[in-house]
Amino acid sequence: MTFDFRLQVFHTVAQRLNFTRAAKELFITQPAVTRHIHELEQHFKVKLFERNGTRIKLTPAGQRLLAHTDQLFAVYRNLEFDMNSLTEEHRGRLFLGGSMTTAPYVIPPILADFHGRYTEVQVSLMTGNTQQIEQALEERQIDLGIVEGHSRNSSIRYTEFMKDEIVLVSNPAHPLARKGSIKPEELTKVPLLLREPGSGTLEVLAHALKGVGIKLSQLKKEMQLNSTEVIKSYLLHAPVMAFISVHAISKELADNACTIVDVRGLDISRSFYFARLQGEAQALPELFMKFAKRYKKNALQ
Repeated sequence: MTFDFRLQVFHTVAQRLNFTRAAKELFITQPAVTRHIHELEQHFKVKLFERNGTRIKLTPAGQRLLAHTDQLFAVYRNLEFDMNSLTEEHRGRLFLGGSMTTAPYVIPPILADFHGRYTEVQVSLMTGNTQQIEQALEERQIDLGIVEGHSRNSSIRYTEFMKDEIVLVSNPAHPLARKGSIKPEELTKVPLLLREPGSGTLEVLAHALKGVGIKLSQLKKEMQLNSTEVIKSYLLHAPVMAFISVHAISKELADNACTIVDVRGLDISRSFYFARLQGEAQALPELFMKFAKRYKKNALQ
């Protein structure tokens, strides 16, 4: 095996912190993963992982190597993407659909970069909740959607794009903002702004609340609104709270205009997904997906 492959094995294990998952992802056996890590440790004469029973964590040397492999594989991705672009001419119309979270907060910077690179591709962006974007796909109004939520439509193929976290937010003057954290049962007494039915955010929230023994119907609903921007404006001027994607409140957090209140034991992590019709493999949606993945990976490094 090449040295680059050993670095890929290390990089996968370091990201997953699990030898079994890394083996499955790389389509090799777990003993092979262990062997490659051992050979790297012998090569660099350092220990890369600390093992504690079934758990592993990176050593300081492992953390340093991870930083280097992050940079190395980013260069490889850029190299492959750029060289492939030289031999292909991309033009035409691309119809995208974005959920109420991804359309205003995730897609625009990617779209701006994409348009700067592929000037001959005309892009249209439709916005709606996850349910509406999936419907638009089925009706062939769009070629590619970027959605959130736990729902799965059998006619649609979902590909994970990036991670997100939904947090409980209030304005700084809210009485609970000074507490910093609350118990799950306190949620039922707080006036909350919620997203509308069909929203991926509402769906993910309902799923997560079950884990702490709370039903969506038990929440004290102040109002249901179909816009994150409207929700943000409302809560900045009222003693209410709302569950919002961290991608949607980065500016407000930086400006100290709103505060995150932790709900003990409640973790609302989710993924954003590319959504395409089953069996579809059009060139422009594939191009945008590859570009977006590369953009986000490079932005995180």
